[in-house]
Order: sequence, then structure tokens, then C-alpha cells
Amino acid sequence: MSLVGPRPALAYEFRKYEVWHRRRVLEIKPGITGLWQVEGRSRTRFDEMVRLDLKYARAWSVWLDLKILAQTPGAVISRAKGLIKQPLVPWCIVLPIFQRN
Repeated sequence: MSLVGPRPALAYEFRKYEVWHRRRVLEIKPGITGLWQVEGRSRTRFDEMVRLDLKYARAWSVWLDLKILAQTPGAVISRAKGLIKQPLVPWCIVLPIFQRN
């Protein structure tokens, strides 16, 4: 495993892969972060994720790895912000109800 590369495939996932999907794990070592994580995340379908991983394998360079590593924290933070749900009632309305006099 390396720092940058495709997400590792689980055994049951690999068995379901089409032939062209298998290239993503056979052509390059899996990694902790990758092109898919910084460019697509959950907005992409599986086939697009595989295409991004194959694009990474074709275009690999030290500079590309450094670029992906630099972009990873921003991608993780922006993803985390998207998971935070807004309260149903604005806090300016709820807080006065719970204040003691």
C-alpha cells in the first residue's frame, strides 16, 4: 500500500468487477488517498471512479502524487461540512427557550 493510489478493493467487490474494472487494482498499488478522493468522492458512480483511477495510473508522477496529497485535506474537510445537517429550528429561536432567568 502507498500513500496515493486507488482505493483497495475488498475481496467480494473484486469478484464482482468486470474485466476492465480489475485494471484499477492490477496496474498500480492501492493507496490511502487518490485522484477519485480529491476529484469525485461520493458524487461519482463506480465506473467514473474506475476511470479516475486508471487516469491516475496513466498519468502518474511524483508531482501528481504531491498535488493529490496537498488537495486531500481540503476534500476531506469539504466532505465533512457536507455531512453536517442544519438544525430544523434556527438556534436563535431555540436558545431563549432554554435560558434561565
